[in-house]
Amino acid sequence: MKWISHHTHSIFCDGSHDPVEYVKTAIDKNFSTLAFSSHAPLPFKNSFALHKDKVDEYCSTIRSLSYEYAGRIEIYLSMEIDFIPELSDDFEFWKKRAGLDFVIGGVHLLPSPSGNGLWFIDGPIRNTFDEGFFNLFGGDARLAVRTYFEQINMMAETQAPDIIAHFDKIKMHNQERFFSVEDDWYLSLLRESLEVIAKKGCIVEINTRGIYKARCNELFPNLKALKIIKELNIPVTLSSDAHAPEDLDKEYPLALEVIRAAGIKELMVFSFGKWKAMGI
Repeated sequence: MKWISHHTHSIFCDGSHDPVEYVKTAIDKNFSTLAFSSHAPLPFKNSFALHKDKVDEYCSTIRSLSYEYAGRIEIYLSMEIDFIPELSDDFEFWKKRAGLDFVIGGVHLLPSPSGNGLWFIDGPIRNTFDEGFFNLFGGDARLAVRTYFEQINMMAETQAPDIIAHFDKIKMHNQERFFSVEDDWYLSLLRESLEVIAKKGCIVEINTRGIYKARCNELFPNLKALKIIKELNIPVTLSSDAHAPEDLDKEYPLALEVIRAAGIKELMVFSFGKWKAMGI
């Protein structure tokens, strides 16, 4: 089958290569669709997001590639926009400002309950996760997880992104240490969040990055969550969240096995202005 990915990072944010290298690799790997999704600019200094003064160059570069490679692969322009309550821009601002084809919404940073900092739950360093968990959330797993899923819910309700990125990423650096993804209270919060997403009509991304980076032993989201997603009739898509060209299709065969095991038979694909279902 033809591969797809709507979630890709290049040198315009925290990826490793020029966008054209991803396009060439995607063609070699039998992709039909590739979307670039630089982290949208944020209102504070950071090491991973697109700089505001690079937005126009980013957009023109991706659009040029879509014209240059038309007929060989479909190339689309997106951003992965962080949702941080009372801090991040409305998603519609960047969609209009950059003329995006669609928007990916993600939660990577959680405001602490006391308002004295942001907890970065992502990235390659587990100690960063641990320090935020203890210093900003007092080591309270239920509070931390509830805050995460409530932020996902708020993002879906107020911003309604086309795609929800790595839905259960809160589990990544936890690695079953402070809470279990099998805990009843955890599963209750997860289901409540998926019910909100279902009502808003967002697509949930099935993301392989945690596995191939050896940061997580299962997909975002996992099989149990995917079965709930199937039950709630939430549409899904498949992405590698590649930060290097060689990552584009990593763990895709495994992902398809898990998706099919959940009873899901279609993936959503963006094509010429519309989301379409592709059978698997």
